Amino acid sequence: MNNIDWKQLPFAYFKTDFNVRVYHKNGQWGNLEVSDSEHIPIHMAATCLHYGQEAFEGMKAFTGIDGRIRIFRMEENAKRMMRSAHGVMMAEVPVDLFSKVVLKAVKLNLKYLPPYGEGASLYIRPLLIGTGAQVGVAPAKEYMFMVFVGPVGPYFKEGFNPVKMQIVRDYDRAAPVGTGHIKVGGNYAASLRAGQRAHQDGYSSCIFLDAREKKYIDEAGPANFFGIKGNTYVTPDSSSILPSITNMSLRVLAADMGMKVETRQIPVEELEEFDEVGACGTAAVISPICLIHDRDTGKVYQYCKNGQPGTISQKLYSRLKGIQEGLEPDVHGWNTFVE
Repeated sequence: MNNIDWKQLPFAYFKTDFNVRVYHKNGQWGNLEVSDSEHIPIHMAATCLHYGQEAFEGMKAFTGIDGRIRIFRMEENAKRMMRSAHGVMMAEVPVDLFSKVVLKAVKLNLKYLPPYGEGASLYIRPLLIGTGAQVGVAPAKEYMFMVFVGPVGPYFKEGFNPVKMQIVRDYDRAAPVGTGHIKVGGNYAASLRAGQRAHQDGYSSCIFLDAREKKYIDEAGPANFFGIKGNTYVTPDSSSILPSITNMSLRVLAADMGMKVETRQIPVEELEEFDEVGACGTAAVISPICLIHDRDTGKVYQYCKNGQPGTISQKLYSRLKGIQEGLEPDVHGWNTFVE
């Protein structure tokens, strides 16, 4: 695959050779099927098309400095997909089956795995959909779980460089007791219009506030929000936030560094008190935020002295990337090796 310019890869779909599928019928999962097709034959009345029975995950595989291939926190992704499936009444994919399908999909497409040091990774997309036909509002009786992969570059074009974000109040990503805590497509569809407007206004993404009172920070577009105040790592506590596996990992690393970790409500006004703020998730890892503009009040919050990410954000980013790429010891056992 010498014709791929690894350093110029966007975060976008990239056709690879194979995907892996498994079907759930008559109450049980079947055998793995390998396909070279990018298309899914689907019934026009499938519940994923009509009633939103769909969930997905996002993961990455890395080539380490030692040449070994690592998948980061695969078991946590499997558990989160099980919670998503439970949330919208789909057949749950057991952790061992999830892992088996992911590993097979990665191994079948190893020639698309970016080499170490290119700033790219192999993105892994597990997808679970209701394929059984229903006209009445009811869960399907049949499901499909599939995994496809593709090489990607950074989610934000800036990479690990400061981005600008915009606070919005006239759109909500998810309801307080809705589906915000699980990884289903409807949450992302609900965020698209606000995100598109933010891009048109010159911002990388938007920051949603809590849907009930519009007083507290909720999600940073497609990622979790965090702030650094002195020696404390702070991230929002909300029933409508997707539990980011990256954020979960950063909290552990922050504690390892001797920091205090707080998961709590963050009033918008507290943005003035943070030394550093950022967005974190699988796709972006950490995107330091240099400026937040409140489009309703006109208030501007600025960070990143001299245009550089904060020192703690840099340390956390380096440690997490170091674990993913074999530069740092994996003391918590987060990596799965592809042998």
